[in-house]
Amino acid sequence: MASMSITKRKNKHSSATKYCCRIRHKANNGQSLDYSRTFEQRQLATKWGQTEINKLNGIKHGGIIPQQETVGYLIQQSLERGLVTPEQRSKHSNLNMLLRYPIAMLPLADLQEYDIVEHCQLRRKEGALPQTINVEISNLRALFKLAKPVFRLAINDQIFRDVYGTLVYMKLVAKSNRRNRRPTSEELKRLEHALRQQQNKLRTTIPYSDLLEFSILSCMRVSEMCSILWSDIDDKTKSVLVRDRKDPREKIGNHQMVPLLGNAWDIVQAQPQTDSRIFPYNPKSVSTGFQRVRNKLGIVDLRYHDMRREGASRLFEMGFSIEEVAQVTGHRDLKVLWQVYTELNPVKLHTKMSAYKSNG
Repeated sequence: MASMSITKRKNKHSSATKYCCRIRHKANNGQSLDYSRTFEQRQLATKWGQTEINKLNGIKHGGIIPQQETVGYLIQQSLERGLVTPEQRSKHSNLNMLLRYPIAMLPLADLQEYDIVEHCQLRRKEGALPQTINVEISNLRALFKLAKPVFRLAINDQIFRDVYGTLVYMKLVAKSNRRNRRPTSEELKRLEHALRQQQNKLRTTIPYSDLLEFSILSCMRVSEMCSILWSDIDDKTKSVLVRDRKDPREKIGNHQMVPLLGNAWDIVQAQPQTDSRIFPYNPKSVSTGFQRVRNKLGIVDLRYHDMRREGASRLFEMGFSIEEVAQVTGHRDLKVLWQVYTELNPVKLHTKMSAYKSNG
């Protein structure tokens, strides 16, 4: 067991009083520790000494000091207990990826700021962008927040708060840039034609062209689109219940009735009812098929998720209010909807102004 003693000392060169906290500990293997630290206040000396004793005795603030448990152990436990589910695709994939890196083998009790810096430097050498690394570190930090209340591991996320400024200064992490990419009319025509040819192949059962148009009209994420059920269709209002819509404040139970505007309703009605889902396809397969055609056409820097922005921007250009657009996109924070998912077409704005002048 560890013990401490506090000694009052006078400074040789002044009348100031200091307090020396001495720690002694004899381990089960016979090794002994004897070290000390001096403070200007007894209270600080006592607090430091008690913290050191708790560390050596294996208990801290109601939690167990992790001796052999590694960063990888924390990640695996979080995945196994469902704290991060496969439905959270990017986060789940990201944490699984971290298990392959040296940082996962480090004991939780020994993790230092430079370990995090070294990991980020390694990721940069591999070509990962600072924005990507920022997400990875954020995901790992979230697990450290859960370590004490969920696993009784006496760690917290303080080390990430301490090192973050250094990571920013070294340009190893950065916030995501605001994305404003919208497909041009010509790009959409080429994509729709090529995707229709793709779906007409005998071995292909995914209606890529229909899905692309539906994505734009409904503003749904590909995962949401491939999850909606026939039983959740409301024929009277021409809408569908989208379950568990992504939201930073509410991951589960965030259901919303979404109107199927324009051709979106017709596309749904045209689908064969061979499954409980309207579009019974793997979201990853849909995205991969899109990417394959996009690359073949030589279209640069266009993602499937950009169709969501395209749909929202079209609704704004048609004159829908931000509250009405939010009912389609599912945004609760209207500021995010306006800043991130809106990229109005300048040509259409000029057309609208011309029409206004003509009517005036």
